[in-house]
Amino acid sequence: MALKATVFKAHLSLSDMDRHLYQDFSFTLARHPSETDERMMIRLAAFAWHAAERLEFTKGLSADDEPELWRKNYANEIELWIELGQPDEKRLKKACHRAQHVVLYLYGGRGTAVWWKQNQGKLGLHDNLSVIELSENQTLPLTAMVARTMQLTCTISDGQLWISDGNQEVTLDPVLLMGRSARDLQ
Repeated sequence: MALKATVFKAHLSLSDMDRHLYQDFSFTLARHPSETDERMMIRLAAFAWHAAERLEFTKGLSADDEPELWRKNYANEIELWIELGQPDEKRLKKACHRAQHVVLYLYGGRGTAVWWKQNQGKLGLHDNLSVIELSENQTLPLTAMVARTMQLTCTISDGQLWISDGNQEVTLDPVLLMGRSARDLQ
């Protein structure tokens, strides 16, 4: 029997000082059986960095031809495609052909340096791709905030994201490896 997704409710109170965006969001997130708590929380952080009216979570790991998040315009063209982890270079190439801009949030500990070294040359051919690295030292503490119902506060300033559940706070300081920063993609 196939395992089913676990459902999480998240309320995100966002204060983005960089874009002067102050808004509350409520989500119902389905965590795929193979998705970790860390990945789910990085999805939430990526949403916060790119929060916009038409930004939405997709089927993610449940669909081969969709990213974790995307923003489409009113003509149903993909303006922003957001990937997580260490995807295959061919997947990113395909995404770059389908979307105006693609952002990869690279995470996964020591393996990220190896992945980046192996893929940097090929990925550099895509001028609409940004690769942003998140440190495992910063992303792993996010898992302590995971609950079936989450009340999260996010503050963004100078590209850094502070996320808190009222008991603990985690700072994410993204490192731009290639392309444009999240702030420049609004």
